[in-house]
Amino acid sequence: MERLDDLGLAGLKIIQRPEVAFSMDTVLLAHFAQARPGERWCDLGTGCGVIPLLVAARSPISIVGLELQPDLAELAQRSVDRNGLGDHVRIVRGDLRTVTLEDLGVDRPFDAITVNPPFRPAGTGRVSPSQARALSRHELGCALGDVLRAARRLARHGGRIYLNYLTERLADLLVGLRSEGLEPKRVRLIRPSPGAVSKLVLVEGRRGGRPGLKVEPDLVIRGADGGYAPEVRAIYGTER
Repeated sequence: MERLDDLGLAGLKIIQRPEVAFSMDTVLLAHFAQARPGERWCDLGTGCGVIPLLVAARSPISIVGLELQPDLAELAQRSVDRNGLGDHVRIVRGDLRTVTLEDLGVDRPFDAITVNPPFRPAGTGRVSPSQARALSRHELGCALGDVLRAARRLARHGGRIYLNYLTERLADLLVGLRSEGLEPKRVRLIRPSPGAVSKLVLVEGRRGGRPGLKVEPDLVIRGADGGYAPEVRAIYGTER
């Protein structure tokens, strides 16, 4: 069943279904990604289009959302239309493993790539009975290497890639980025509360970048009182 949710920024609304509803880590990735006016971006595996909506509403850029599943691509396009962002956001159906710049309707590589890739290797953990959720969490439709090769293929020299990934697989991600010529430049651990073990990490890589990694202060979701930390409230634009 579809529902209309508030994204908490500039009055944006998104159409989604419970089994593929976006989570906080997607919002944090959109915030971590640093857009510059006039840039051209691509969001791989865009799902319902959350990241394109958030990034385009915050900065005057153009962004293409690529989605493999036709029903999700259709939901994302309807959200773009509902929010009046058709001049800045396009949704394209396709497979990141084979997609080309021509397929995406552009004539030159992108300034930045965002992607919230599947975290779990195939054959590990419990796989959701929902195909859409299973594809988003497990490497069934694509693996980490496929994602990184796509980013390298689509990004210009000096272009950035922003990812959200499991902290326990951070070593795999950093090694993979470097092997594809996407030098890791920024890392930020996400912790659910002060002193808690980090389960997710935000990472920025740069195509053709020089070595030099900046580890930023941890992003803590909730304070000692159990409420959302000030930075998280600011990201959501709320005092809750």
